[in-house]
Amino acid sequence: MTQLPKLVAESGLPQVTRDFLRELSDSSYSGDVDVSYSGRLIAATDNSVYQQIPQGVLYPRSAADLEVILKLAGQSQYHEIQFSPRGGGTGTNGQSLTPGLVVDMSRHMNQVLEIDPEQGWVRVQAGVIKDQLNDALRPLGYFFSPDLSTSNRATLGGMINTDASGQGSLVYGKTSDHILALTTILVGGERLDSGPVSLQQAQTLSEQENAGGRLYRQALDTCIGYRDEIEAKFPPLNRFLTGYDLKHCYDPEHNNLDLSRLIAGSEGTLGFVAEAKLNITPIPKYRTLINVKYSDFQAALRNAPFLVQANATSVETIDSKVLNLARQDIIWHSVEPLLSDVEGQTMEGINMVEFASTDEQDNQAKIDALCKRLDQLIKSKDNQGVIGYQICDDLASIQTIYAMRKKSVGLLGATKGRRKPVAFAEDTAVPPEKLADFIMEFRAILDEAQLHYGMFGHADAGVLHVRPALDLTEPEDETLLRQISDKVAALTEKYGGLMWGEHGKGYRSEYAPAFFGEQLFTELRKIKTAVDPHNQLNPGKICTPLQGDHNLVSVDATKRGYFDRQIPVTTRDSYRNAMDCNGNGLCFNYDAAAVMCPSYKVTGDRRYSPKGRSSLMREWLRLNSNAGYDATQTATPLPWFKRWLNNFTRDDDFSAEVKQSMDKCLACKACTNQCPVSVDVPTFKARFLEHYYSRYSRPLKDNLVKTVETTAKWGAKLPRFSNLLVNNPITKSVLANAVGYVDTPSFSAPNLSSRWSKAGYLQLTTEQILAADTQQRSNYVVIVQDPFTSFYEAEVVEAFAHVVKRLGYTPVLLPFKGHGKAQHVKGYLQAFEQTARRVAEQLLPLHEAEVDLVGVDSSTALVFRDEYQQALGSDAAQLRVKTVVEWFDGKPLSPMAEISNRTYGLLLHCTEQSFIPESAKHWQRLFSAFGLKLDVVSVGCCGMAGTFGHEKDNQQDSKALYKMGWEQAVEAYGNMGIVATGFSCRSQIKRMEKKRVRHPLEVILACLS
Repeated sequence: MTQLPKLVAESGLPQVTRDFLRELSDSSYSGDVDVSYSGRLIAATDNSVYQQIPQGVLYPRSAADLEVILKLAGQSQYHEIQFSPRGGGTGTNGQSLTPGLVVDMSRHMNQVLEIDPEQGWVRVQAGVIKDQLNDALRPLGYFFSPDLSTSNRATLGGMINTDASGQGSLVYGKTSDHILALTTILVGGERLDSGPVSLQQAQTLSEQENAGGRLYRQALDTCIGYRDEIEAKFPPLNRFLTGYDLKHCYDPEHNNLDLSRLIAGSEGTLGFVAEAKLNITPIPKYRTLINVKYSDFQAALRNAPFLVQANATSVETIDSKVLNLARQDIIWHSVEPLLSDVEGQTMEGINMVEFASTDEQDNQAKIDALCKRLDQLIKSKDNQGVIGYQICDDLASIQTIYAMRKKSVGLLGATKGRRKPVAFAEDTAVPPEKLADFIMEFRAILDEAQLHYGMFGHADAGVLHVRPALDLTEPEDETLLRQISDKVAALTEKYGGLMWGEHGKGYRSEYAPAFFGEQLFTELRKIKTAVDPHNQLNPGKICTPLQGDHNLVSVDATKRGYFDRQIPVTTRDSYRNAMDCNGNGLCFNYDAAAVMCPSYKVTGDRRYSPKGRSSLMREWLRLNSNAGYDATQTATPLPWFKRWLNNFTRDDDFSAEVKQSMDKCLACKACTNQCPVSVDVPTFKARFLEHYYSRYSRPLKDNLVKTVETTAKWGAKLPRFSNLLVNNPITKSVLANAVGYVDTPSFSAPNLSSRWSKAGYLQLTTEQILAADTQQRSNYVVIVQDPFTSFYEAEVVEAFAHVVKRLGYTPVLLPFKGHGKAQHVKGYLQAFEQTARRVAEQLLPLHEAEVDLVGVDSSTALVFRDEYQQALGSDAAQLRVKTVVEWFDGKPLSPMAEISNRTYGLLLHCTEQSFIPESAKHWQRLFSAFGLKLDVVSVGCCGMAGTFGHEKDNQQDSKALYKMGWEQAVEAYGNMGIVATGFSCRSQIKRMEKKRVRHPLEVILACLS
């Protein structure tokens, strides 16, 4: 098949589900309902190896909505419908996956409801993100202390449902240790408010004839009646059992009962947690991190108890695999000075030892004592593999190190080859003193299977995250996953530990009966039966109710690899930038100042994220492969009339759902480098659009964008006439309503050609430059034009030329050939390749002659390192066009007296931040050389991103993104104090503020003048 087919995805819902959703829509329910195939696909995966497509996704707005959902679910005609709560989707064992209805609380139920700093507690909705909560608490001097690597996207509801913990758990405990009260909605719509109550109160509540009463009765019977058996079974670990916490539900010391202890860790199998009251911890004022370096990872593990004895707040560990991957990642630029190599030694593992306290003297005494012991150990004959250490005592450095540690999961996903480290036995917990021996046996299991793996985790708590590399598109590796799971389950039992020390059970629930034994497992089932007798809530997880023929879920459940293997290997390899997404979800980062991903941040719709788009793209490739269409080949367009007709019948084509997601992508390229596995949405989006428009006709605005470089070139020749033609009310109305394009920028008047001639600067062809003698040519700084600064902001190009001249070099302007970026963004890949070849012919001889090539607009200069490499391969492998600040770097700039006491604020273009992470420091050094202070303002995307912000359909999102951070930055520094490196960024500020801001170059020029 050479023409793109219409893809009819799975859409049929059971009649009972349709009836339920119809009745729900007719009720007082105020949330969203999504039964689209794309919406269901987004909820079909989490951060695990499993994939389960639900029948729909519900997005409630309040606890009242949850009550409506579960009240309706309690009616007898709907007992067969199943539900699963979902938060950030960061679970590593499929905890939130279901074939029924997903109830996602992250979209709307995300409010911090109440903070009481005097009493030290906070009340939140279940969808609040952990970092979001801490941002709200920080000004008050508090934080929510249970930590986890996914804290910038994991919700409090998810943390409660898996009883999450992480770094520092020896001191700060698990999530359940901080729960003061929960509001949980039970099947039937009943609201259960739980917290510690006296035994007498519990007995009174147990007499109620409702689900809550039944739960209290069963908790009393089980947690008190089987106390001896529970004490004998539950291991004495910091990471006590996740699931129904029978041990801590009853507190014999205070003689009280707390149902919140059963609900925490229950994975949504007892009810839906709507709100939580949590205790909060004073932020330690004094923090120090000691990074201890080792010659091998086993030495790091064996040395962990030595470090724990120092009364550290936490001891985190990382192996050489993760370290080496970090060295290849964007994050290493900031980490390297804090983890320098030891001369003559190879660093194969590290332990990060943190001391945190509100008492400075106490904290320093602990640090001094450990450093003294480490110095003695390093100098001794048997240094136990310790080769050195480094101390970080400033908060920024500590956060930088932990950012790398938190990125470990994603970094492992960047492992080369088809086998990728996956989570399935990654949170084993054993007594810390047994950890090194346990890991030796664990490694022997993996080595016997000839598997590569990475390790990191919490050495102080005996929890290590081990991720073997498997290719689950291969049935043999799926079999291997089962075999290793069984062996690891037996190994943890041997060492008196748990297979699920941190991340919940999920699809590993099949191992629970053997762990608990028949007697206690039956008690778990009785608890389940008390509130969910028909097995409607996350069925098969933790346990099943007593009545009925229900099965536990299994590690043999359908995995993502089953679907991916239906895509031919050649297609998978061709679309690696989508296939490699491992579900880590860093693109869901809560922080508005994070560069990735603007379309998700502004919409809150996970379809509009790199993970979401990767999921849709993989399914699109699978459906096309099953239909016999090869998406690796160049698309064969249908005749134009047929494409036009197809526009009227595309609503039920899955390709249209994928297209809707791609249309929201700003092509900022942040994901390309910010994503740990380098998911590259703009690249596979461009390929998708080329195929999509072989079946459907393009909108007029796309053709306008395709030819913008040509039309802009001609328009710039007569700028005042062109501005009159384009910016009059009639043309604006036509462009907005007929084309869908708004706020067209004005051409520079006078144009660049006039400015250049007036200044007497050279404009030479490639041949003329090469004809110059070597000495003359070595002084040339050749400006590679882009259509934006050259035609719409000629003063910036002129400013660069003036700076170059004043520094003793000769500015030379190359004739404009374009670069094709806009063609690539819109999926005109054949036209883009033609443009790229034409431009490469102009530039490659100059590059080979070692002529300095500089692009004034950073984002377009970087197209030569990315899109050109993909389009031209080896033909462009050596082509390099510097950004302005890269050209300045290393130039002998004499320090100057301070000209102004103004502090400037730098706003970097998204692409520049992602591709050149050191760019901000280069600009700061440059400003410093001229006696100026430059702050790097941490913001996300401005919302313009090339043509995105000019499209009428995108106006709401574009302007909302600006208001997320850019508006405040411009207000703080003023239009004369803000400098922005991107043309589109300056255009957005001009549109929103009605004021022009400068390129950093223009400030430098003012200094030189």
